[in-house]
Amino acid sequence: MEQPHPPLDALTKDPRAAALLKDRAALESLLRSPDAQALLRLLEQSAGGGLQTAADAAARGDAAPLMGLVRSVVESREGAAAAERLRERAPKD
Repeated sequence: MEQPHPPLDALTKDPRAAALLKDRAALESLLRSPDAQALLRLLEQSAGGGLQTAADAAARGDAAPLMGLVRSVVESREGAAAAERLRERAPKD
């Protein structure tokens, strides 16, 4: 029996996120984009080595540490701009 995964379950309820999760090629393209890479670098810089710990916690169902890191990055000027460009590239409904 498959275990519930609250953060992933929430994504599947968002129509744009669900569509992206179903389109592997589009998801891979988005993840390889310069903006996604910039966000990852910002997350790594912001976390100070704690990104893997936060990601592991999210995989166990505790998304709060990772969400805190993401929030701090997307509230920065550079992070907000990169996140907005990713939203614009994501498949529409």
